[in-house]
Amino acid sequence: MKLTMKARFLAVASLMAVATAAFAEDYPTHPVRFLVGWSTGGTVDSLARVLAPRLSQILKQTFIVENRPGAGGTVGTYQVAKAAPDGYTLMLADIGQLAIAPYIYKDLPYDPVKDFTPIGLAALVPLVVISNSKTTNIKTMADLVSYAKAHPGKLNYASPGIGGIHHIAMEVLKSEAGIDMVHVPYKGSGQSMPGLLGGEVQVMMSGFTMAAPYGKSGQVNLLGVTSPKRFSDAPNVPAISEFYKGYDFTSEVGIIGPAGLSPEVVAKLSAALKTALEEPEAIGRIKMLGDIPSWLSAQDYGENIRQNLKKYKRAAELANITPN
Repeated sequence: MKLTMKARFLAVASLMAVATAAFAEDYPTHPVRFLVGWSTGGTVDSLARVLAPRLSQILKQTFIVENRPGAGGTVGTYQVAKAAPDGYTLMLADIGQLAIAPYIYKDLPYDPVKDFTPIGLAALVPLVVISNSKTTNIKTMADLVSYAKAHPGKLNYASPGIGGIHHIAMEVLKSEAGIDMVHVPYKGSGQSMPGLLGGEVQVMMSGFTMAAPYGKSGQVNLLGVTSPKRFSDAPNVPAISEFYKGYDFTSEVGIIGPAGLSPEVVAKLSAALKTALEEPEAIGRIKMLGDIPSWLSAQDYGENIRQNLKKYKRAAELANITPN
């Protein structure tokens, strides 16, 4: 008896569904590449090295952290966009790569929504503006604004690279405060901090935990945090929103894969991420990095990415940033 076209279609679809389910059940069967778009030692890299061994243990397969820095994290991000959607190439990406890059780079080789599959939010990362306490007399936000207004273009500020949240958050601060500072991009946080301590630049936006030890030693001054409220570990450091209402540039870091990942693989990875973030030792280590463990499901994380694209479009316009 001949099968109708509809029956053939349903039969093929059924076989594909069974094959997909079997693949997801066995996944992963070999090591997973876990890409980071930044150099070693930075906030995202450090978080990846906390998560990778835990994901390896939970999923019983090795997650290998690979650093692919360049162009504000977009070089590595593009590698994920063009990878096979099989779950073996993933990335721990930050807000710069997914929500800011479209407004920084004219020819961005990927679409933050269409070219990726969100897997889950992992952490929130409060940032802090700091100054070199040895080469400047800038000890507070008021000092920074006052000096910059009196000496336009004389202050240099560092960031881990063009296109990251450190860059755009400082540009928005410049716009809000009506000041002029010169941007000096470095290749990752591991190089920007030595640039500040060595006097090449006077100010920078930093991850809180990276800056905190230098604050305690007196090498830098902590001027203001980018979160809506003061950071619990530094209650004496004001939130920049206390000076400029609505200022909020807390970074988000989450896991993405190429577009087309099967829902079953996404669910397995997202559940593993949630489990990893609930482990007490992992929570402690992540908090030591200055990050706040914050899991969101794949669906909710995807919605966050879409909302952040709208937010940072407005931020780029406010800061007079145009793609180049």
